[in-house]
Amino acid sequence: GSTLWLTLPLDPDRLEHPTSDLDSPPLDETGPREARQAAHTFNLMQHRIREQVQQRARMLGAVSHDLRTPLSRLKLRLENINDDKLQGQMRQDLDDMIGMLDATLTYLHEQRTSEALQLMDVQALVESLCENAQDQGADVQVSGHCAPLQVQPMALRSCINNLMDNALRYAGQAHIELQDQREQLLIRVIDHGPGIAADKREAVFEPFFRLEGSRNRNSGGVGLGMTIAREAAQRQGGQLTLAETPGGGLTAVIQLPRH
Repeated sequence: GSTLWLTLPLDPDRLEHPTSDLDSPPLDETGPREARQAAHTFNLMQHRIREQVQQRARMLGAVSHDLRTPLSRLKLRLENINDDKLQGQMRQDLDDMIGMLDATLTYLHEQRTSEALQLMDVQALVESLCENAQDQGADVQVSGHCAPLQVQPMALRSCINNLMDNALRYAGQAHIELQDQREQLLIRVIDHGPGIAADKREAVFEPFFRLEGSRNRNSGGVGLGMTIAREAAQRQGGQLTLAETPGGGLTAVIQLPRH
């Protein structure tokens, strides 16, 4: 008998980051019968997975939203507790829980949001973000230059803001460095804080992961900033990695391809 080979276009980035595949257009269901059947099956599978992902996000979003009401009531009832120490501890726990819910809602919203690539003056964006932070009293500096490139503006803004907030939270200062290259743009967010051990640098990208020691809950945050930042970089075909700052500290490196 004869053998039919069905060739489907595969993008390495989509294989590495399968969430982008869910929003890709359906395959063309034309051609030989076997090809039409395979394409139809693939399209049906994609549709069902997309529905499941959206349903999960809706459920998590609803639960996160609805939990805010009883937590807010508990905060009000804390005023009736006479033990000041216990009241303070319980208020801190409730604040942590509300913070995690807020971060979860933001995370789910950004996962659902799909942006088109636009040609953008990234240097102007970075300088604007730094000026905004400086206006609020933050110690942030920027250096380097770059030509405009295709990015998702809101995703890139979210990525840089989360990395800058992370540096300010743990080191009290941040330096953003732009390095333009022929095939990519490198954006480095550099701090001279306590840094992160090499064997923990991947783990911090896991949702709600917390480090022991100097980078912990006492410094604020709920452990979603780095997750959001990496996914924002990946959604536009980029990468986010962490390295040690020469002399001590943490350097986050965003690599954005020139499409």
